[in-house]
Parts: sequence; structure tokens; C-alpha cells
Amino acid sequence: MARICVVGLGYVGVVTGAIFAEMGHHVVAVDVIPEKVDALNAGESSIYEPGLDELLKDCVPARFNASMDMVAAVADSDITFLCVGTPSTTDGGQDTSYLEASSKSLGEAIAAKGEYHVVVVKSTVLPGTTDTLVKGGLEAAGITCGEDFGLAMNPEFLREGSAVQDAREPDRVVIGGFDQRSIDETAELYVGIGCPFVETDLRTAEMIKYASNSFLATKISFANELSRLCEAVGIDVYEVMDGIALDNRIKRSFLNAGMGFGGSCFPKDVRALVSLANSLNLDSALLSAVLDVNRSQPLHGVDLLEAANGTLAGKRIAILGLAFKGNTDDVRETRALPVAEELKKRGAVVVGYDPEAAENFKAMFPDIEIVGSIHEALTCANGCIIQAEWDEFRELSADDVDVMADKVVVDGRRIVEDVDGLEESGAIYIGIGLGSIE
Repeated sequence: MARICVVGLGYVGVVTGAIFAEMGHHVVAVDVIPEKVDALNAGESSIYEPGLDELLKDCVPARFNASMDMVAAVADSDITFLCVGTPSTTDGGQDTSYLEASSKSLGEAIAAKGEYHVVVVKSTVLPGTTDTLVKGGLEAAGITCGEDFGLAMNPEFLREGSAVQDAREPDRVVIGGFDQRSIDETAELYVGIGCPFVETDLRTAEMIKYASNSFLATKISFANELSRLCEAVGIDVYEVMDGIALDNRIKRSFLNAGMGFGGSCFPKDVRALVSLANSLNLDSALLSAVLDVNRSQPLHGVDLLEAANGTLAGKRIAILGLAFKGNTDDVRETRALPVAEELKKRGAVVVGYDPEAAENFKAMFPDIEIVGSIHEALTCANGCIIQAEWDEFRELSADDVDVMADKVVVDGRRIVEDVDGLEESGAIYIGIGLGSIE
């Protein structure tokens, strides 16, 4: 079994380290934030992800622990995964400052070790980043790629809410390498994983990640744009998507119309490709349109509520689901934020509920009342918008909405199971993309 170092205890770093430890490898994670290191060593995760806490209990501290000492961690490992964040810049590009700093520190640690060491970039980075910025940062310590260290790019394809399962049973493993040795030593860690392997160069591996996320984001925006047409002509867009998905070239996944996409990947990655295209004087009309549709879709949900409820000024409106999706506490790029901002702009009093993400959202948008249950959120509300796919929202019932002042429900994710029951109770149910002919 290999000895692995993981740099960065964010979402990708924790899940990556835990899965490698479960596979029997010995993993040490390095981070500069003491609270994250202490939490990991206590067997606790700093993020909410189904199944992760149980996984950590099984492998901490026997095969997985954390440290703030990069030099010691590298000295006691054979291969290092860079899992640091690459957030968006104001122009939609990529902030690689964390990656650059980590690369330089890692290079110094490898130089101090004095033995060949493989470096694997798992952070999402634009094509050309690994073989320029990362390689340059490592070589600043006086070591040479191909001789003193190997260099690979191994993108992650984890979905928040099902990341543990995705890591255990990936659709594919993509490894780009500076040379064949770098690819081979990285691939050895995945022995026993029953999925296709893609071996390629560094830049192609980087682009595969962006292309994958951008295509999925495009499918979502396509479904959302079609949903508005369907509403206008009295068609259920979900029936349309079910029909076209029978074509095996299309498939059904990521064709659910809703409030738009959010999270740490899709918005950031599409913006980064648009920014890259602009920097190369290339047109990016399609990807720019994908972002435009995504920006406007949450506001469409508010429009639907206002059309059914009249003016929203002075009305109490509940947002059910504050994370960017169900089964996570991640509020990055959540569509709940533009919904809340638009509701406030139109004069509404906004109340929010989420099983896990409430406090994270409150920190980002203080001008909201946070409550601890669906019942509290809906009591005396003049309308509600379902924004994230939590199971308890699927089970929304007539009893739940009976406490509302005006029983108007905008199902922004089309998840409510007992729509008939709601309507029989006198509620007005409005599903995104659910057209009706008067």
C-alpha cells in the first residue's frame, strides 16, 4: 500500500484522503488551518456529506490523519495530491494563488526529502496550469520534473451529496501525465477500481474536467430555457425531457428544469472557460448563454410566485432549501441567494429553512429570518419557494401548508410527491416548467 500526502482539507481533499485510506493506503493531509487539522484528527469532518463521518470513524487515526507540517508529511509519503481551492476572480477567471503557494512549499519539501516524489494535481485548473504554474513552483526549489519528481493531473468528478459513493465507484479515472512514469505511479493507487481509465497528457486531463462540467451545465440551462416555452404553451417540460431522453444519444440526467445550477463547480468552471476564451480572443456564445439562462432562472421562480400572489410587498415568503442542492451544507453559488435578494428587492419579508445549510446561508445573507423547521417557515407565510431537493420537501403535505396565510407553493425543483393532495386542500401549486392551458 502507498503512503499518500493530501494538501488541502477542503471538500475534495477530505473525501479523496478518506477514500484512499479506506482502500488501505496510509494518508496524511496537510492544511494551514488548525481547526481543520484538529477536526480531522478527532475523526470529524468540517463539511456535511452523507456517509463521510462514518468513513472517517473507520480510518482515523489508523490510516488517515492530518498535520500542519508539509516537510514531515512529504518525507513520510511517496506521492502528494494537491487539492487546494481555485476560486473565481472578479472577471470570471481563476485565482491560483493558493495553488502557487502550495506548489512552492511542496517543492521545498521534496527538495529537503531528496528522493523522487510524484505530485498529482486534483484541483480544478485551466489547461496549461499544471505544466506551467505548478511545475514552475515546484522547480523553484531547484528540483527537476521527470528526474526529481513526477507530475500528473487527476481531476475529480465528485457530486456533493453523493461524493463518497462517487469516489468508491467512479464513472472513469482520468490521469494526465508529464511522462509515463507519473501516469503509472498514479494509476497504481486505483488498482481494483472497476471503471475505464483515460491516460493522456496534462492539458487534456485539465480540459476533460472543464468540458464535462460545462456540458452538464449546458444540459441544465437547455432544460430551463425549454421550461419557459413549455409553460407558455401548456406543456409539461418534464414529459418532454422524458421523451427526448429515450434517445440514447441524449440520456435523462441533468435535464431537470428548476431554479438553475449552483455549487462550487458548474458556475465557476463555465465562467473560467468563458474567461479563457475571451483572453484568447475567441467567441464563447454558447457558454455565455448557459450562464445568462442560469442567472435569470431563479428570478423566473419569483415571477411565478408574484403572478399567483399579486404584489410581494409586505408579504412573508418562505424559501425552503438554502444550500445549492439537497444533501449538502454548501451555499456556494446557491440559487437561494438571488431568490432572497429579489424577494427583498420586491419588498417581501424573507424567511428561510434548510436542514443543514441555514447558518452558512445566514452568514452570507444576514437579512433573512432563519427558522428550524418547515412548520415554522410556513406559518403565516403568503407563499413559499422550494429551492433545494431535500427529502422532507418532497413530502410536503396539505397539513404542512394549512398553516400558511396564502397557500401558494412554487416548486422550483419539481420534487413534491403529493401535488394532488396540496391542490385538494386549496393550495395553488406551481411547478417550474409545468404549463397549463386555462
